[in-house]
Amino acid sequence: MLDDTLVDAYLSRIGAQRPERADLDALRQLQERHVLSVPFENLGYHLGEPVHMDERVLDKIVRQHRGGGCYEVNPAFSFLLEALGFRTAILPGRVHRPGGQLGAALCHLALRVTLDGQDWLVDVGFGRNSRHPLRLDSREVQQDPDGEYQLLDAEDGSIDVLLDGRPLYRLDDRPVRLEDFGPTLWWYRTAPESPFLQDVFCSLRTEDGRITLKGNRLSTVAGRERGSEEFADDSAVLAAYKTHFGFSLDRLPSEPTAAGATAGVQTG
Repeated sequence: MLDDTLVDAYLSRIGAQRPERADLDALRQLQERHVLSVPFENLGYHLGEPVHMDERVLDKIVRQHRGGGCYEVNPAFSFLLEALGFRTAILPGRVHRPGGQLGAALCHLALRVTLDGQDWLVDVGFGRNSRHPLRLDSREVQQDPDGEYQLLDAEDGSIDVLLDGRPLYRLDDRPVRLEDFGPTLWWYRTAPESPFLQDVFCSLRTEDGRITLKGNRLSTVAGRERGSEEFADDSAVLAAYKTHFGFSLDRLPSEPTAAGATAGVQTG
């Protein structure tokens, strides 16, 4: 359980007020603030940093103002939610790849939050996850600020999560432990075909779009407007991390080798 000091620091990090009670309104506000404040990024994979799934990840997200992938930001968010009185569980998922195939088991980590007997899917670490909680028992289209989400039953008893009719990942509603993701995390860190080793990226949702830095190229989406800027030197890229994502790096992540940069990571 996080102490009050760390809870307050986490809430300040995402620009949220401490809720009076652990209810759906509070969960919606906390998830939205998290999505709009904590980037989906893989810089640690290219900086040689450890990737923590336990409470050590809070130093990175809260104190360093960094982000991470699903193995980092979703557990971190669960620690905050538990400290605020919510009941959470860790759910495993398999990502739908661009070619239509499914990734390996436990290649995605999401959260289930139970409120008054109702289960909600909460995900702040996929890149195209919803901004608000999704009802796990509903198979109707669920409107969200970032699109139309729908959960559908899959043939194997799992649940497919779709955005605007396109499948994102397949979710198993049977809870697992954080340590169960250890072998998959090792694969993500070491395998040449790992999607997190293909590009160096940092992406943050905004109220009306997204801002993404891949290597030395900054891309922005604001409503229907799109922009792109390429930085000429390392100092400009380092400054962009500070300006657009709110954190400082003392060096740039290493760029992937040509042999490992074939698949690409989808960030929405």
